[in-house]
Amino acid sequence: MKAAIIRIGNSRGVRIPMPLLKECGFREEVELEVRKHEIIIRSARSPRQGWEDAFRHMAPRGDDTLTDKLEEIPTEWDRKEWKW
Repeated sequence: MKAAIIRIGNSRGVRIPMPLLKECGFREEVELEVRKHEIIIRSARSPRQGWEDAFRHMAPRGDDTLTDKLEEIPTEWDRKEWKW
């Protein structure tokens, strides 16, 4: 399918037919990426998308502990510079 590049104010745009938008599941926002002279359009991801699944995999290994609840881990600065 070909589409014309049209003027939108000082910018340019492409009209995407509604059937394509529905098939892709695009809503109000998309992400654009340029790769090798191509424009990739994909559904916008939420900032925390995938976190729940990642935490589920971390829990069995104990990797889901909050770092502020762990005993302090000394840094190089702590070992060499800090004076009590």
